[in-house]
Amino acid sequence: MKKLCSLALLVLAIVFSSEASAQKFDGLDKSPMDMAAYPSSYKVSEKAVRVVYSRPQLKGRSLSELAPAGKVWRTGANEAAEITFYKDVNFGGKAISAGTYSLFTIPGKDKWTVVLNSNLNQWGAYSYNESADVARVTVSASTDSTSLDAFSVAFKEVDNGAHMVMGWDKTRVAVPITL
Repeated sequence: MKKLCSLALLVLAIVFSSEASAQKFDGLDKSPMDMAAYPSSYKVSEKAVRVVYSRPQLKGRSLSELAPAGKVWRTGANEAAEITFYKDVNFGGKAISAGTYSLFTIPGKDKWTVVLNSNLNQWGAYSYNESADVARVTVSASTDSTSLDAFSVAFKEVDNGAHMVMGWDKTRVAVPITL
């Protein structure tokens, strides 16, 4: 009888412990989070800059309807993108102290305004507050022959730093970063 009670307790413990540890996970995000860093080599442990953002996809829609000209855009999807500078830099001609900032953009036909904002953890641009802007940089927009379905950020190495290149559809925008 004692063995039977011990066995029953063991079976109950197994059943309840497996139920307690079961976890349901959501499917893949429609706009998955991504990261771009400079230097991008995994062999370099000391990064100068890193951008964490979500990658919306056109899926037959137009860039102008997803990131309308003249309106503040979160620079990606979901939460506003965040950019971290691990050292003081010159960002498009503006001196920026090391730290983490929200990254917003204001698209235009030929020029985009790229905004660094001190308010973090913002969902979209719904609570964007211009008074928290640390810097606004206006850069030229160019057109590429290749269309990107997913919004993308990459760094291109140049003398004394890198260009942070943002691309979506056939639009490309580059912000110079001097280290």
